[in-house]
Amino acid sequence: MNENDSHNEHVKAITPEQQNQVPWKERFSYSLSDFACNLSFQMIGTYLMIFYTDTFGISAAAVGTLFFVARFFDAVDGPFWGIMIDHTHTKWGKSRPYWLWFSIPFAVFCVLVFTTPNLSLTGKLIWAYITYIGVDVLYSAVNIPITSILPSLTSNPQERVTLSTIRQFMGTAGAAIITGITLSMVAFFGNGSTTSKRGWFIWALIVGIIVVIIFAIVFKNTNERVQTKSSRQSIPIKESFKALKRNWPWAIIIFINFIYWLGMQTRSQVTVYFFKYNMHDATLSSFILSLQFVSLIAVVLTPWTSRHIGKRNTMLGGMILACVGQLLLSWGASSLNVPIIVGATIVGYMGTGYVSGLIAVMLADAVDYGEWKNGVRAEGIVTSFSSFSAKLGMGFGGVITGWILTETGYIANHAQTSAALHGIELNYIWVPLFGFALSGISLLFYHVDRIEKKMQSDLAIKHTKENAEQ
Repeated sequence: MNENDSHNEHVKAITPEQQNQVPWKERFSYSLSDFACNLSFQMIGTYLMIFYTDTFGISAAAVGTLFFVARFFDAVDGPFWGIMIDHTHTKWGKSRPYWLWFSIPFAVFCVLVFTTPNLSLTGKLIWAYITYIGVDVLYSAVNIPITSILPSLTSNPQERVTLSTIRQFMGTAGAAIITGITLSMVAFFGNGSTTSKRGWFIWALIVGIIVVIIFAIVFKNTNERVQTKSSRQSIPIKESFKALKRNWPWAIIIFINFIYWLGMQTRSQVTVYFFKYNMHDATLSSFILSLQFVSLIAVVLTPWTSRHIGKRNTMLGGMILACVGQLLLSWGASSLNVPIIVGATIVGYMGTGYVSGLIAVMLADAVDYGEWKNGVRAEGIVTSFSSFSAKLGMGFGGVITGWILTETGYIANHAQTSAALHGIELNYIWVPLFGFALSGISLLFYHVDRIEKKMQSDLAIKHTKENAEQ
């Protein structure tokens, strides 16, 4: 047997499931990227509104307007970073360098957004606009590469699910940790007050330093191993947008990402309001938010579930559970029954645990679909809309929350009227339910699972041919 025959026998011995496997050290390092993002941005998404209204002294209406204006920047910055990634070619790859270049600026703005300089009301608004839009834009710079690098880490569909599951596990852990301990840490550094300016600043500074260290580890230990003809050359902007032509899986997932995060944002950012004013026990909000750890059970089960019933059906089941959780939450809220609220929250988090991790996987599939359908592989532009749509949804969630609180008469740090309490409940229960239900309906039109094997087989042949021509 000659050397070529021996090589061919070795290739035949490798099953499709073994191809492009990622070592465990790299799997864990990749998952830390979402841990770092959630550690910082979940703190912003969950607590920034109540920080602005109850600590910095900005009205809910003004905060809602800020969140709305910031969305115009999202319309540009997401695709901008995606195009930049598609035009980046370094010895480190296309996506990895962005963690090296932008983690420190991102962390700096994470601190600035929770800093309270002594300014007039107009000055406070200007400061809030500059720091919030700055952290929003820089978040895209470090977050979009997390999704854009996934197709380059492995071409194995099941390995992508595994990677995304581990990433989601760590991301959820980061979110649960930061939302569960933030108020306690702010009070610790702020002499017992959860509205302390000093407490918010010191805690944000600590989180920012941790984020920089984590991204350094992610950069060092990841590897862009899947190389194609497209990934080795710059793609003209006009050409990269061709990957979106008739890419219905991409369009569906982007819409779901928007409406899902709109619902998630409205719920998370009024959780503190709900327990502070409706339940008269703000400390309960930290416990409820920490229940996100429950979703880790669903995250761990996601690879097994998606292998047996498909990614679409797994996500659909998660959306249904999330809807059931919100309906149970309405029952608990109407009776102010803490055990029912806890049970409802657990059911809801089990549902969202199945959803969040699969969004990135389905976007990676959309990259493949765009190449399969249109002959253009543009990881950056295809996945960049994930950050754009999520932040757009979160922004509109902020707008809706601010508008409802203002219209129903919310006044910071005062006993609320029945109308204001109803407005808080509307944000906490019914807006999220609408987002989850509409996401579930949209999934009924997603059919990539049916053609995935043929798509991957055709692309494997295409890549082998292209690589042989190099």
